[in-house]
Amino acid sequence: MNSQFSIDAELLELLVCPDCRSRLALAYESAELMCTNGTCALIYPVLNGVPVLLTDEARKA
Repeated sequence: MNSQFSIDAELLELLVCPDCRSRLALAYESAELMCTNGTCALIYPVLNGVPVLLTDEARKA
């Protein structure tokens, strides 16, 4: 687990996938945010504690 990776719980409640608008979940092991929509399933990187919510930067699960 990446000890440097954390996102405020209130912020996480507000974040949604820019592609499908589903909620995002934390993936502590890989320091990423995952779309909870199984059809979309995009994974967004978090760089230096900042979520990069660009679909061009996301990868498929």
